[in-house]
Amino acid sequence: MTKENSVHSKHKTMSTPNETMSTPAAAKHDGSFPALPEESAIPSKIDRRSFIMRNAVIGAAAVMTGCVWTPEARAQQAEKEAAARSPLPPLDSTSMSQDLDVVKRSNGPVMTVIEEFYKVGPGPSSSHTIGPMRITYDFYQRCTKLPAEQLAQATGLKVHLFGSLSATGKGHGTERASLAGLLGKEPATVDPLFLDEMKAKPDQSYSLKLGDKTFTLSLADIIYDTSKGDFPHPNTMICKLIGGDKSVYELEYYSPGGGFYEWKGYTPPKKGQPKYPYGTMKELRQHAEKNNLSIAQVILANEIAVSGKTEEQINAFLDKIANAMLATVKAGLAVKESVLPGPIELQSKAATVWQRAQDDKYEADRAVALLSACALAASEENARGHLVITAPTGGSAGVMPAIVYGLTQTKRALPQEKVRQGLLGGAAIGYLCKHNATLSGAEGGCQSEIGVASAMSAAFIASAMDASPLVTENAAESALEHHLGMTCDPVAGYVQVPCIERCAFGAVKAWTAYMIATNEIASRHRVDLDTTIKTLADTGKDMSTKYKETSEAGLAANLVLC
Repeated sequence: MTKENSVHSKHKTMSTPNETMSTPAAAKHDGSFPALPEESAIPSKIDRRSFIMRNAVIGAAAVMTGCVWTPEARAQQAEKEAAARSPLPPLDSTSMSQDLDVVKRSNGPVMTVIEEFYKVGPGPSSSHTIGPMRITYDFYQRCTKLPAEQLAQATGLKVHLFGSLSATGKGHGTERASLAGLLGKEPATVDPLFLDEMKAKPDQSYSLKLGDKTFTLSLADIIYDTSKGDFPHPNTMICKLIGGDKSVYELEYYSPGGGFYEWKGYTPPKKGQPKYPYGTMKELRQHAEKNNLSIAQVILANEIAVSGKTEEQINAFLDKIANAMLATVKAGLAVKESVLPGPIELQSKAATVWQRAQDDKYEADRAVALLSACALAASEENARGHLVITAPTGGSAGVMPAIVYGLTQTKRALPQEKVRQGLLGGAAIGYLCKHNATLSGAEGGCQSEIGVASAMSAAFIASAMDASPLVTENAAESALEHHLGMTCDPVAGYVQVPCIERCAFGAVKAWTAYMIATNEIASRHRVDLDTTIKTLADTGKDMSTKYKETSEAGLAANLVLC
């Protein structure tokens, strides 16, 4: 029974003793208490609860004072008052334009392929570092192809950062990544020392030759513009080739997470059609069970069909990614003592945890500590701005590498074939979260990064261990479910606190989720993955903007830095 009907029934019961609370909801309203607005009438960019409360208060005041409000006028006044009281900005900068390809693609089958998903690039963020570098590199490439007469008008290049990129970009090294891209550097091949030099010498200038012209660029050409506004995406950038105070050529870009990017008017490249089309986990599992295939086998068949690559080419890429993940863990463990970049002055501890865990009396305790140390190691490499792998993001780049290390560099020593299965199974979960929710902390909070990484890693373990499609789904679901609601509140805008330790917890939760899934009666698992992914999306939409990678609330607001 709705609040309106409850009040209405109570009113009739008081005035007519013979009538009970079972009065039908469709009964005619007596007009004493104005009806609450229908769900569809609630403005989309106004906090729902505030709007309903203000509408009810205005209606009650009208009854007591004898004033007459039409439903339309009452709704307009409620919207105005709710907007003034709402903790969310009237124009929510975390909403996304329906014109973006990342939004449009959610309406059809999953078309993402493995080489788009697992990316190598510099930390600390896929959306704020790798994405912007790929964007400015794309703009650089476009500028090299401009007509000579257009380049002749140019005097420089500028990049404007908006939304979350502006709010927390300094802590993510967004300006260095953006400048590096303009200078022709690519994420997968850039030397991290080049980025470190930019940080050590912020006033240094760099030469860029376009056609017959040479431009002088510096970090001052990367502009932290407004962080509040109605942007097409919370991670919006505008790249400009300027002539004096005028734009000679410019393009608006978006970095939706996971190192993906697109631009205004973007048309995705044509791809083949998937052999087993799916847009939900239910559909994916049906394909697997109907054809007696594992989740990894379904994904591999689709990879071949959509990308046009051979199985050998796909396997070679998977091996490259697995080796890169192991390298990030080993590099992190090799750093015995260091202070991570930034104002937090956070001491690295992966090597210490690893070393001290060797003395743990019980093997189970040692296993948890060593797995955590691996996740800390890769995540600390991310915080240093060194090369990491998006699985699915830079901020969560410690989770899956820890699992890969734990399954291959220990007594288990799983063969490469099983690791490939794991990467394919993990990608399936990441694809679905990207397709039906988000991988961006600026859109959905940390649940979209660490939560998805943990779910992917649980599916990695299940796939590598030859678990059934249902067990694989259950493992991923449990891992994601127990990250729902996690906010993104990086202290000082740096991907360190709480991000680094969260990677360790994400890895341990992934293992826990797999252990539960493989030991429970699979058919009795109550929550399905599609429901949890929808909840991930809904929670992200309901979450206050302050908790979406803006460093305006949470630990970022409460932790005092000396």
